[in-house]
Parts: sequence; C-alpha cells; structure tokens
Amino acid sequence: MCGIVGYIGHRKAYPIVLKGLQRLEYRGYDSAGIALYDGEQLKLSKTKGKVADLKEKLEDEISTDGSVGIGHTRWATHGVPNDVNSHPHYSNSGDLVIIHNGIIENYDTIKKELIKRGYQFHSDTDTEVLVNLIEDVQLKEGVKLGKAVQIALNQTVGAYAIAVFDKKKPDEIVVARLGSPLAIGVGEDEFFIASDASPFIEYTSSAIYLEDGEMAVVRRGKGIKIRKIANDSLVDPYIQKLQINLEQIEKNGYDHFMLKEIYEQPSAIVDTYRGRMLVDQGLIRMAGVDDNLTKFLNTKRIIIVACGTSWHAGLVAEYIFEDLARIPVEVEYASEFRYRNPVINQDDIVIAISQSGETADTMAAIKLAKEKGAFVFGVCNVVGSSISRETHAGAYTHAGPEIGVASTKAFTTQITVLSLIALKLAKEKGSISNSDFHLYLRELDLIPSKIEEALKSNEHITGVASEYKDASNFLYLGRGFNFPVALEGALKLKEISYIHAEGYPAAEMKHGPIALIDEMMPVVVIATRKGHYEKVISNIQEIKSRNGKIIGIVTEGDQEVRELADYVIEVPETVEAFTPLLTTIPLQLLSYHIALMLGKNVDQPRNLAKSVTVE
Repeated sequence: MCGIVGYIGHRKAYPIVLKGLQRLEYRGYDSAGIALYDGEQLKLSKTKGKVADLKEKLEDEISTDGSVGIGHTRWATHGVPNDVNSHPHYSNSGDLVIIHNGIIENYDTIKKELIKRGYQFHSDTDTEVLVNLIEDVQLKEGVKLGKAVQIALNQTVGAYAIAVFDKKKPDEIVVARLGSPLAIGVGEDEFFIASDASPFIEYTSSAIYLEDGEMAVVRRGKGIKIRKIANDSLVDPYIQKLQINLEQIEKNGYDHFMLKEIYEQPSAIVDTYRGRMLVDQGLIRMAGVDDNLTKFLNTKRIIIVACGTSWHAGLVAEYIFEDLARIPVEVEYASEFRYRNPVINQDDIVIAISQSGETADTMAAIKLAKEKGAFVFGVCNVVGSSISRETHAGAYTHAGPEIGVASTKAFTTQITVLSLIALKLAKEKGSISNSDFHLYLRELDLIPSKIEEALKSNEHITGVASEYKDASNFLYLGRGFNFPVALEGALKLKEISYIHAEGYPAAEMKHGPIALIDEMMPVVVIATRKGHYEKVISNIQEIKSRNGKIIGIVTEGDQEVRELADYVIEVPETVEAFTPLLTTIPLQLLSYHIALMLGKNVDQPRNLAKSVTVE
C-alpha cells in the first residue's frame, strides 16, 4: 500500500513529485504530503485527503522551489488518516525527512526506547519512529546517512520501501526496500524514485528495480550505489528499459480508468495470447511451461494461491484444469495458506496469481511453498515485480497497466493465461482429443471479438443499473465455471458502490440465502445455455416464486430466461470453459454504472488500494 515518489537532479522537483503522486493514488489516497529542499530550507506540507487537496494547501503554505523533493500518498496502517499522521515525517532535529510504504512491526518497542532517550513523537505512525531511529543511530555511531539507514533497518522487523533525505547531505537521497516495491529512474545527472515507474516514464526509459533487502544511495553528480542491507556488500545495478508508455497510464478520453480498462479487455486478451497461441499451427508455446513440462505432466496436484479477484481467477482455473487436463486443483486464499501448516509435496505445483506481483500474502505463500520443495509458477501483470523474481518460472498476462483499483482486465487476462496452460497440458497428456484442442484454440481466438459484442450492451446495462442503484443488497448466482464469476460480480459491486452483495453457487441458494429473497432483493443469475442450464432455470423459478427481482446474464437469443427475468443481458455463445470471459463483462459494467449513479469514486473506492503490500 501507499505510494512514494522522489526526485533529485537539475529540474524543479515539485511538479515531478506532484504529478507522480497523482499517478500513484491508486496505491492509497487517505492523505498525502510533499517535502522540498530549496538549497537552504527543508519545507514540508501534508494533509488528510487526496493529492488535489494537498496541491491546494501546499501552494498556499510553502514555496515550491527546489530541485530535491519527496512525496507520499497514504493508505493508513498505524494511525488514522489525518494531517499529523500523513507523510513525510521529520526527525526530532528537523534535519531528516522520510516517506515510507509498509509496516514496522516492532515499532512500539523501538519507540519506548527512544522516548527513554528523550525523543518526542507527534504522530501515531511507525514511520516517525523509524526516522528518529535513523537519527539516533547517526548521533550515537557518528555515521553518514546511508550507513545510519542500514544499521537502523537491521534493527527493524517488517516491510518497507523508504526514501530518506538529510538536509546536511543535500545532494543525495537514501532509499531501501523489503517487501514493498521501489523503482529508481535513471536520467542524465538526475534520479527519480517511485513505487512503480509511472511517475517518471516521460523523463527516462531506464530504471533500476531494487531487490528485497537492498538499499541505494542516489547522488547528484556521483551516480548510484546499491548495497545489501544485511551485510553491506555492493550490488551491481541492473538497468532495465521500461516497457510502458505514457498513453497506457492516461484515460485517453474515458471518464474513468475503470471504464477504459473494461473496454481494453479485447486488446489485452489478444496481447496475452499473442505469440503463445498459434491457431493455424495448432500450437501453444509458453516458455515457462515448455521449460518445465515434465514437472507439469508428472504433478499429482496443482495448488493455486491468490487473493481477491486473482483468487476468483484461480477458481475459474480450477474448473478448467480439472475439466480439460484432469489434474486435481486446490485453490487457497494466500492469506490463510501462509498461516496454517499446509500439506505440500515436492511433486506439487503451486501457481501464484497476482496482478501487481507484489501482494504480501501471496509472496509469503510462495516462500512457504518453496521451503517445502514445491515448484512455484507465477502469473502476474507487472514485469520485474517481486513475484516474477521469486517464482521458479511464470507467465506475464500482458494486460498493460491497470490503474483502477477494482480489477477488470487483470481478471480476464489471468483466466486467459491459465486457460492456455490447461489446454497445453491437456494436449500433452492426451486428455482431450486433437479436434477438441483445435476447437478450443479457435474459440479462445474469437473471445476478444465476442467481448466487443458484449460491450455493446453498455447502454442497456446503464438502464438496468438505474433501476437497481438504490438496492441495499444484491445476490449473485452461478453454477460450474460461472460460480466464480458470481463471486467476482458481487466483489465488484461491493468494492466500488459499497452495496452489500454476496455470490453463491446457484444450487446452494436454497440452503440458506433463499431466506433473504423478497421483492427488494435483486438477484443476478448467470444462466448461459452452456452448463447446467435447466438446473439454473429451476433456481430462477424459485426466486421468482418469492418475488425476487431477477437480472439474467444469458446467451444471445435466449427466450426461456427472458420470460422469467425482469431484465436480461445477453452475451455471445462460446464453449462452456470460456463463458467466464464473457459473463464477467456485463457484471463489471453493472457495478461501474451503479457506483457512478451513487456518486462514488469508481477508480479510488474507500479503504482500498491497488497493490496490497502489507498484511
């Protein structure tokens, strides 16, 4: 959580840091702050609220001069969102200033010791404790900032990405990471610091991604030095060329990033299977699978670990792997997997799914699986992310940057990657016929154009949204491959409209949830012709007889559900395994329009952040 950004160089720092914070607001938006150094004074302004609130306050409070600056947009952990708890934080002397993403777990013990030494604290944050610990080390040990940061971090327990500035050393910023991402943009005698590359892509295409347990001193006129925090050993910097561009992180005429990303799904899915799925040749080529094919073919079990929307993609994958490749699959919440004593065998394959590639719970699950000797395969969207480096092999989704906090194109591209893997293994194992394999390839190749067809229902879905925007509760029902889509549809509505919603297997409705149904309860039923259609019709009859309001997601041309439902939303026909790629589209749009009509911030829903790098 939280977004950090910094600049040191020959340009004016303030506009770079401010714009960077605006691009990082998807990481947290409870409060924001900026510290600037103009060659004489270290100035700071911060406030509860969004970056727009900070801009108005800062430009009234302090001068925006200076070529050194750091900024922060917060997702609150320690201390409520208010002006005092906002970052950056000064040390007691006022010489040091810090921004921090993460949690210092032993902050209370350190704080008590520092209080005994005369330190005073003005906030409830663990971050203020860390900056004063660094200052205390400086004073006790008589060392420079970089060494003080290293010593202090070796005394802390937790996760962090930090940037620290000392006005006595005005030509350098010290940064470090453990468990939270940190990128350094490298320009001509200038450096950019950020949680991801989006704040600096118009200034440089060169970036260094710090590994866990590394720190760096970026120095104007002297280059960069990277060291291991634990043992002070030097690390050769590896400079990467960025693979994103400015257009990808702008709205491009859409009102919201979420809507843009919903409409990007056809092209994102094409980008995900391009070069991997060769329909004419009847081939699937995936280096991460090809290079480890024996492991995949010999495994007796696949364990999928993920959180949130990625967990729902894993549930879809469970149906696809078991149906096509005939491999048993277990889907686990990463947050639960890490805290129990799971049975993991050395011939198990663990697939870890994460949009950001930085999800803390999923990272911990990966480390546990590796310790137990399992082969770990990653599926993520962000090149160079922690999960892509920690796993034995993997596959990127190529969805492009996803800025909207409520995930959309990440979900469908994750399903696409997992479908390719399942199909490849099914072909290699002989668990599907050659003709069926070719049929699936052709159908997957048609999915982008069928999503474009489904998107044409947007105006109709807007009307449905206006009818039910004032409902207090929603129920989502699906069966088979579309049960996870019901869960995902309910999650989307909860995330951005704050309406309570639950997803259930349709057959489970009569085992409890049916008690909730009355004329005030909208029920979204996924009722495509492929997969248990007659059974779902029976479930719809049960809802109708109790005066529930029915919104049916149906296959084009369906008449039976249309006669029973209050509204139907059509999607094109495809094979059952790929129906989730289509049925999720109207549910994304329904949530979007309801939230918009209720005046909610669809891109930045309350209490949430895009990249969950803390527990």
